Amino acid sequence: MVRQLCYCFTALVGLVTAAGAQQAPGPAGTWNGRSMIGPKDSVVVAYVLTIAADGKSATMKFPGRDAIPTRVLAMGGDSIVTEAGPYPSILRAGQTVKSLRTVAHYTGNSMTGTFQAQCSNGDVVKGTTKARRVK
Repeated sequence: MVRQLCYCFTALVGLVTAAGAQQAPGPAGTWNGRSMIGPKDSVVVAYVLTIAADGKSATMKFPGRDAIPTRVLAMGGDSIVTEAGPYPSILRAGQTVKSLRTVAHYTGNSMTGTFQAQCSNGDVVKGTTKARRVK
């Protein structure tokens, strides 16, 4: 009887340890997103964000454009801060986005956040972003 209890206890400890070792997925992967501006969150652009498995680098791709290298500035808990640029603006012909900084929070396969783009003419564009992880 004691031996059976020991075996059961050992098996239970093994299951608890294995469950504790599993971590929730981080931000790594491919995300289909959209950025919005204005009071009614009008979608201004769709994009695909791909974050490397190590979480240290990423790329952002707009439709019909080459991928843009994106720096991961900070990551912790459920948050990630990225920055891209300079790159040619997709909304303002002839202008350059000097920097695009995004602060996002992810839960499972959903990511939401804010962005700020600094344009070559001095304008600053702010908005929100939402993305879903591609399975």
